[in-house]
Amino acid sequence: MSLFSSLYTGQSGIQTSQNALNTTAHNLSNIETQGYVRQQVLQDDRVYNPLMGQAAVAKMQSGIGVEYAKVRQVRDDFLDTSYRKEIGRASFYDTYYEATNEIDTFLGELTGSSFKSSLSKLWTSVEELKKDPASAVTEGQFVSCAAEFLERAQAVYDGLKDYQDNLNAQVKDIVDTINELGQQVCKYNDMITRVEVGSEEANDIRDARNLILDELGKYGNITYEEDPTGSVDVQFEGVTFVTRGRQRPFEMGVETDDATGFHTPVWLSYNGMEVFNCNQEISSKNNTNIGQLKSLVLARGDRRANYTDLAKGYPQPGDDIYNYGTDHLNPDGTHDKRMATANSILLNTMAEFDSLVHGVVTQVNNILAGEDTVYSGQGGADVHNAAYAAGTELPKELFVRLGSERYEKQTDGSYKYIQEDTSSSPADTNTMYTVANLKINPELLKEPTLLGYPDANFTKPDQSVDQTKADKLAEAFSTQGYYLNPNVTKKSNFVDLYSDMVASVATAGYIYKSISESQNATAREIDNSRQQIMGVSSNEELQNMIKFQNAFNAASRYINAVNDMIDNIINRLGG
Repeated sequence: MSLFSSLYTGQSGIQTSQNALNTTAHNLSNIETQGYVRQQVLQDDRVYNPLMGQAAVAKMQSGIGVEYAKVRQVRDDFLDTSYRKEIGRASFYDTYYEATNEIDTFLGELTGSSFKSSLSKLWTSVEELKKDPASAVTEGQFVSCAAEFLERAQAVYDGLKDYQDNLNAQVKDIVDTINELGQQVCKYNDMITRVEVGSEEANDIRDARNLILDELGKYGNITYEEDPTGSVDVQFEGVTFVTRGRQRPFEMGVETDDATGFHTPVWLSYNGMEVFNCNQEISSKNNTNIGQLKSLVLARGDRRANYTDLAKGYPQPGDDIYNYGTDHLNPDGTHDKRMATANSILLNTMAEFDSLVHGVVTQVNNILAGEDTVYSGQGGADVHNAAYAAGTELPKELFVRLGSERYEKQTDGSYKYIQEDTSSSPADTNTMYTVANLKINPELLKEPTLLGYPDANFTKPDQSVDQTKADKLAEAFSTQGYYLNPNVTKKSNFVDLYSDMVASVATAGYIYKSISESQNATAREIDNSRQQIMGVSSNEELQNMIKFQNAFNAASRYINAVNDMIDNIINRLGG
């Protein structure tokens, strides 16, 4: 190799070392930049020049220097995938935990008198009424407490509905956010492809795109793959969302229910196909517990739940998970019970609460009317078929349905009780004694002594006191005969039933909190492992800087030495 060729060898060392120093400086300057991934210089030998002759093993060759082969990002794809899955799972349970906290707040009622207090007052007023049924004072107190009870019940139920609307608004906002993130991925795909048409590496743009993928992983179950052009294809919940060559993602939208205003995420680019399959069991095994969007949809539910939603039998294949929950077949052939609202903490609470109110209301109304009733506390309607002959003075109910009268006059002048219609689909809420369809009888508010009418003032025609009705009212409140839901075997009275419901929400919140904390800890551990690989270490970069600086100096001294040799040779030949 000629001396002049040696100058090019030294020049390659200077140039490569300078580029390596530039990369090291770039790492140090971005040490605090969020999402920045450490870049590493890869150096390679330049093509060897063959020499004349043949070696014993291989052709004799002469090196002509080093070249700056590539600058690569130092990151672990497996850790990236694991982190995005676990952060999505953590977001799922974060939302569920937050929902239970909000529900617990509504049930605890930080403002005004609590529902439990009003329920206890109603029970106390019944006990006082039992002592003196004919007293206008005790009757007035009973009606007043019933009005407070219903007012607080409706306030709690309205609060739960408002929270449903809040979750519903979040669903729409997150769908919009997901579309925006998809648009950014498309933009970065295009930028990376354009930059890497030449020899330059678009590592900084990849960092920005990876931050978007991290964010997208919080909202749903994503999978992705980078193609040879540098573009990344993204699937969201198993459906292609971003793909190479498209300037926009396959858009997600919402389908809004006319009756409730609830938004259902759908794929606008796929003929309105729903984003989530709600007929799947929620489990880590099936990866169906990933993403904030899905948890919002499930926690919100698809309707305003009432007492009829607690028991609808076992689900059949293809049944909506909201209406039937999920069924488990045990090895012995038996089935685990699943409430109709089991997958929605909000629907479940609304249904249990309405069931409690329904039980109080129907028991009081039917006892005052002198009619038998059957109430299971599991969503069952009161069962009786009272009929009154023409001209009969009808009893007055304390809790009145807004949508229908208690009795309907027949063509022959007789009166028939209007049963609660829970069999139609959807059920006719106008006929139901549900929180949203109740008010206190205005006649009894004006004149409480009409209680027990036609035996007004709890006094029979023979002027004897109707103690039986008062005793039955007291018994209805004290009886330990009501279930919270089909999965609970414990029987409670009405007051304890409410305490059981609050405790059930608190227990669910504790469970979701534990899962949420565990998932967040897992995500943090994985992210810490990622940072150990892709994070910039100032000590390591300073060591690299010294190494490349020494390499630069060595190449420089090498050139100087070759230059001196050439100068000496020229001078000698000239002399």
